[in-house]
Amino acid sequence: MNDTISLLMNHRSIRKYSDQPVSEEQLRAVVAAGQMASTSSNVQAYSVIAVTSREKKQRLAALAGNQAYIVECPVFLVWCAELYRLKKSAEAHAVDQETYEDSTENFIVATVDAALAAQNAAIAAESLGLGIVYIGGVRNSIAEFSEALELPELVYPVFGMCLGYPDQEPGLRPRLPVEAVLHRDSYNRAAIEEVKNYDRTSSEYLSLRTHGKNNTPWSALMAKRLAEPVRLHMKDFLKGKGFMGR
Repeated sequence: MNDTISLLMNHRSIRKYSDQPVSEEQLRAVVAAGQMASTSSNVQAYSVIAVTSREKKQRLAALAGNQAYIVECPVFLVWCAELYRLKKSAEAHAVDQETYEDSTENFIVATVDAALAAQNAAIAAESLGLGIVYIGGVRNSIAEFSEALELPELVYPVFGMCLGYPDQEPGLRPRLPVEAVLHRDSYNRAAIEEVKNYDRTSSEYLSLRTHGKNNTPWSALMAKRLAEPVRLHMKDFLKGKGFMGR
């Protein structure tokens, strides 16, 4: 163990924030650290929108499922996969060439780039004593959410991130055992058996967290999730934004 691994191993989602503001210097440092994440072919196919206006945060929170911590956090970051900048920057150099900014491969590149940059930023934030929580709810009403942020074609919000000083100390949520995730030389189907052990661990954690009101094992929670038709509008929205044309 070292300080970096210790920081990573103590990550927890923060959903309650103090009134202490995030300085402009801290915000720029967090985003700059995000920019140093790996990026495919140096395309840097992402943008981040920092929302600090309470009125705008209230609007976005309503669209993201009425999650109060979006309003309460000092800064709400919206991480976007973006190929608009790439397309516009390349236009002068590809006047007579067909370009493929709408390819599914470039969609994957942009989405992965945004995720890598955001996770770098999250680690940087935690190193400064700040806390974060990712918000997938930005995709609930993604067309309206995008309109509220005036996102152009080939830009979509992958997720949000609340940023601020923690006003709570939640427990660490247990993860799958390494043996369930780490395979050697080829995929090991037998590793699925490790889920049984994790079910016991996750059930105990949930029971403790809810004071005995819920002890549903992880596999049952995942079965429920798979049975829900969540955000089926995403495919049409993304194609309408110019992504995944081929």
